[in-house]
Amino acid sequence: MSRFKWIALSLRSGATIVVLLTLASCTSISVDEISSSKPVEHGTVAGAQNNNVVWPAPPEKARYRLSAVLIGEQTVSGGESNKGFLTNFAEVITGLAIGERKYKELLRPASGLTLENGSVLVVDAGLKALVQFDFSKKSFKIWDQSGSNRGFKTPIAVVEDGEGGFLVSDSELGKVVRLGKDGQPRGEFGASDLTRPTGLARDPASGAIFVADSAKHVVKKFSSSGQLMATIGGPGQEVGRFNAPTYLSFANGRLFVSDTLNFRVQSFDSNGTSPKSFGKAGLYVGQFTRPKGVAVGGEGRIYVVESRQDHLLVFDPEGQLLLPIEGRAEFGSFYLPAGVWTDGKHKVYIADMFNGRVVVLEELTKLSEG
Repeated sequence: MSRFKWIALSLRSGATIVVLLTLASCTSISVDEISSSKPVEHGTVAGAQNNNVVWPAPPEKARYRLSAVLIGEQTVSGGESNKGFLTNFAEVITGLAIGERKYKELLRPASGLTLENGSVLVVDAGLKALVQFDFSKKSFKIWDQSGSNRGFKTPIAVVEDGEGGFLVSDSELGKVVRLGKDGQPRGEFGASDLTRPTGLARDPASGAIFVADSAKHVVKKFSSSGQLMATIGGPGQEVGRFNAPTYLSFANGRLFVSDTLNFRVQSFDSNGTSPKSFGKAGLYVGQFTRPKGVAVGGEGRIYVVESRQDHLLVFDPEGQLLLPIEGRAEFGSFYLPAGVWTDGKHKVYIADMFNGRVVVLEELTKLSEG
């Protein structure tokens, strides 16, 4: 019979959460099964794959496979890999309570991006930092400085700046921070133009930078140097307007916006015009209650994180639902996931925020295969 352990956590807010974890006689996935310390090849994150966790479940044809789970320092070093996933998760949780963790780990990942060399940057709102997983060097670094003697407060999103560095939005600082390729601050912009910046996207063709200002219900377009060029949208429910937009993505010449409190996703051309919209409010899987992360993958698939329902929803390029993805019982469900991104190599990354991890899936089929 399985043993159970109840862990009560007193959080900073004063609330208490009780977590039930199965720590023995249960089917779990160890770090060895889903990752390795070998250098990343051909863009494969964390090396080895686990072929047993797929979506949809058998006997249906598998369209996605669990490729890796990024937890923290042990993911790149291979440390304590004999432990099951739930045991690792228990140690993360208890570490939060007593402030003692052997390894540096993700806390509340919000979004991220994957670089050409296979390394992964994760924005962690709980750590108030960016975290770099460099698999080739087996290194795990935390970048927590947003300026001279100033840390990040609430970082939300990151994009490449087109010059070897990165741009990071911080909703509490109310600006976009520039970082060099080494993670060191190199400047900032938007302080006089932004109230609560959240999502970020960049048009690689023009260098234009798009920033969602959730408090003002707009998306603002900046030049590569940080000069405000245009304002897209405004408060409202009509197509082309927003209610608390959050995450952004730019792909195939279009800007995708999670129009969170209008319960939909909108897209625009690079000038912020020609809006299109899909999705609606509802409690059925495939409808929206809190859409957040948005990204575009292989053959134009659109990925949307439905945070409140703990799903990743897969849509075709026209906005028709293809597949809802949630965690398997043997793997663990998503818990208030936030951002999602792709790497152009058939990998999809989900910032599983309150599970303190990034889940990496692999696309297995073409759209023409159903």
